[in-house]
Amino acid sequence: MEKLLELPKILDARGNLTFMENQRHFPFVIERVYWTYDVPGGEIRGGHAFKTHQEVVVALSGSFDVVVKDPDGSERRYHLNRSYKGLYLPPLTWRHMENFSTNALSLHLNSGAYTEDEYLRNYDDFCQRV
Repeated sequence: MEKLLELPKILDARGNLTFMENQRHFPFVIERVYWTYDVPGGEIRGGHAFKTHQEVVVALSGSFDVVVKDPDGSERRYHLNRSYKGLYLPPLTWRHMENFSTNALSLHLNSGAYTEDEYLRNYDDFCQRV
């Protein structure tokens, strides 16, 4: 199940610092990093699940919501707006992101290299698989 992670936060008068280390702060080794930005108002990103990949999503700047949807239709909403919070998403987690603030920047740390075969992009197909 998904989990909100509290990442290390080092406070300093010159500016704060947060970091993540493979398999220390989340249970996988990073193989791919990507980010979304300049998302127009009202747009939705995501709308898929990964078959085997794990992911951590962090709001580096601004804010957005990650909505996780179960096969029974129930949803959980995570409002990410702090760079020291990450949302861990295990394999077979249906999600989308919405409600992006101006200048929102989402960082995605993924356990695998990109391949289109890794994605479940149809919700009904996802429901049949889990």
